[in-house]
Amino acid sequence: MSRGKVIICKVGLDGHTTGAAVVASGLRDAGFTVVNLGTRVTPEQVAMAAVQEDADAVGLSILSGAHLSLTRRVIDAGSTLGMSSAVLVGGTIADDDARVLKDMGVSAVFGPGSSIADIVAAADACVTRRRAAREAEAESQG
Repeated sequence: MSRGKVIICKVGLDGHTTGAAVVASGLRDAGFTVVNLGTRVTPEQVAMAAVQEDADAVGLSILSGAHLSLTRRVIDAGSTLGMSSAVLVGGTIADDDARVLKDMGVSAVFGPGSSIADIVAAADACVTRRRAAREAEAESQG
């Protein structure tokens, strides 16, 4: 059984794929189901895929410097579509921007040198929170 489902993608025009590929492999090796949307994905495509795939988390890999605007667009599109997936962001991100991303609702931000173990732990936490929220919702309706 899978530990959870994570979507990995490169949002916007950023074509640097190595980090996303390493993270996807690390999550797969740890027992997650990984859906890799590839490069040049729009924020709206990310949100739609998260809803369609019933993903526990979405991992955005952004090295273009547009992490604030692109992440905001993913979150806004996700809100419109009813996305319940947590958002994780990786890239070269200044500490001040990481705080802004977390204030937007991003669950975790990873910079260069982040360990796969830390990313797996963050994904596990997202899965745990999402499953607990679903169980609580089911109990309140039943």
